[in-house]
Amino acid sequence: MIKGISVLRPAGNADVYERLASFFEAMGFAKGSGWNDRESSGTSFLAPLGNLEFVHGQFQSVADLMVEVTSLDSAHQAAARWLRAGGRESEAARLSEITDTSWKSRIFTVEPEPGFAFTFWAWSNPEKGKPIAVQGDLSAEGMRFAVVVARWNAVITDRLLDGALDALVRSGAKRADIEVVRVPGAWEIPPAARTIAEQHKVDAIIALGCLLRGETAHYEAIYNEVARGIGQSQQETGIPHSFGVLTCETLEQALNRAGIKAGNKGFEAALAAIEMVSLRGKLAESGKA
Repeated sequence: MIKGISVLRPAGNADVYERLASFFEAMGFAKGSGWNDRESSGTSFLAPLGNLEFVHGQFQSVADLMVEVTSLDSAHQAAARWLRAGGRESEAARLSEITDTSWKSRIFTVEPEPGFAFTFWAWSNPEKGKPIAVQGDLSAEGMRFAVVVARWNAVITDRLLDGALDALVRSGAKRADIEVVRVPGAWEIPPAARTIAEQHKVDAIIALGCLLRGETAHYEAIYNEVARGIGQSQQETGIPHSFGVLTCETLEQALNRAGIKAGNKGFEAALAAIEMVSLRGKLAESGKA
């Protein structure tokens, strides 16, 4: 039934109206359509979230209109700049200092026009007030995986495979639930992954390979087709595919990304697959609620 909340404040005259509109634009509000007819005109300023709150007990004195922001310091600076731009540096009392509250937040109040005071605030804890995120866990218990790995550049891909298997087993997957499929090269990864995905016998597929520039004149064309094929297989089958195909200029770079210096991308690809399987399950459960 409820569609939205609007707070209407008569501006008094056209000059005040224009200054208030200028202030809210400077503070980063999204400007709505507003209206203009024979009897009155108005400008709406939109926020992502609106609340109607009632307070009981001790509460720090604030303005009737409170605006939650992501960066209170930036908002305070914007308000100060707006006041200075209007030649009102001497009216410092119209902009309070940032203070801490008893309800674990920071606030300041600004009065761009006499009689129009607004309180801006943000949680002291940066995580407070953020939307609750749905995210996957890193437990692979009960999950089934297929690892499609290219034999070409085996000195690299074998290291990637070892990293992927290590991540899966460490995260609780049983070895019997991990199928390793070897293909000649990176070019052959997408069709193999697609065949496995269409059987719907695994929860996720981990694609591992290595392309080195200079070994073929079609390096970029091969990489683009491999990436496109893996992405298309994932989108059309609904089975998560993690991308562990290295594209490097030199063998040294590839070795570094296969566990020598810059971590093991096979390990990382396996963790991504685990998380996506978990996330997919959570999203499916939330859709049933």
